[in-house]
Amino acid sequence: MSKSRIAVPIGDPAGVGPEIVAKSVASKEVFDVAECVIVGDKKIMENAIRITGADLKIRVITAPEEGDYSEGILNLIDLDNVDMDAFEFGKVSGMCGKAAYAYIAKSIELANSRQVDAVATTPINKESLRAGDIHFIGHTEIFGALTNTEDPLTMFETNGMRVFFLTRHVSLREMLDMITKERIKDYVKRCLEALEKLGVKEGTMAIAGLNPHSGEHGLFGWEEVNEITPAVEELKAEGYNVAGPIGADSVFHQAAIGKYNSVLSLYHDQGHIATKTLDFEKTIAITNGMPILRTSVDHGTAFDIAGTGVVSAVSMIEAILLAAKYAPNFTK
Repeated sequence: MSKSRIAVPIGDPAGVGPEIVAKSVASKEVFDVAECVIVGDKKIMENAIRITGADLKIRVITAPEEGDYSEGILNLIDLDNVDMDAFEFGKVSGMCGKAAYAYIAKSIELANSRQVDAVATTPINKESLRAGDIHFIGHTEIFGALTNTEDPLTMFETNGMRVFFLTRHVSLREMLDMITKERIKDYVKRCLEALEKLGVKEGTMAIAGLNPHSGEHGLFGWEEVNEITPAVEELKAEGYNVAGPIGADSVFHQAAIGKYNSVLSLYHDQGHIATKTLDFEKTIAITNGMPILRTSVDHGTAFDIAGTGVVSAVSMIEAILLAAKYAPNFTK
């Protein structure tokens, strides 16, 4: 069976990224489906292997084709950019912010040139990026800039339930102003295109309601009446397979049991609460709408436990598994 080749940047060296990478590469689940190309610093990964007790040997490579993808081998592109004399676990550091960015940029370069099939990312720290004079607030913005993608789409997948987000990092007050018919129509079309690119061509996308009981025809708010329902009706008339608005207290459960192939969440916490309550560790972010495929853990650098070896690798393993699952459809 042909395996997908996945680039894995190790994230902020001061966080848990290197440890979850070591644990994931050592897992049979990952070995069975993916050839991992780790992008990081050899000194940091040696530390992570020692801390976690992972049964791995590092093979330093300069390109993915040089890798030995046998069990127990961690193939590493070593950027050698961490000064261990200045390094501390669990601390905001400009050095680590710069290093983390370099790992991501190299991984994107590999994907852009089709040397790997996808990228599965680990946690970075926004303060460390800023301290390192890196002017991006997170992964999505970095991937957008380095793939020339203006507005990447974020999708969460948790045990088969897929959730897109109409709005994310804005206040609830700002979010209400962004609930417009045209914005909803544009996002739904882009989301359905993204699903098709991933190989999800059957089923219906549900549009979540905004207000309690989807507004009850104006009793609890007019957004459904004035913007959301008209958007859904026009999309249906144009031939798109959508439903809604469906009350947010039930739509995610219905998607989780397979009634819908995806849900458009209207704001950040609406979708985050649903996915993370269903399965926190297996909530994986997939960035769509780009020429390359990117999956990611949806947890942070966990500075408080970095360097202890106690971090769970379940989310990282799942991120690599999903990258391997979707890469064949994405690269057709």
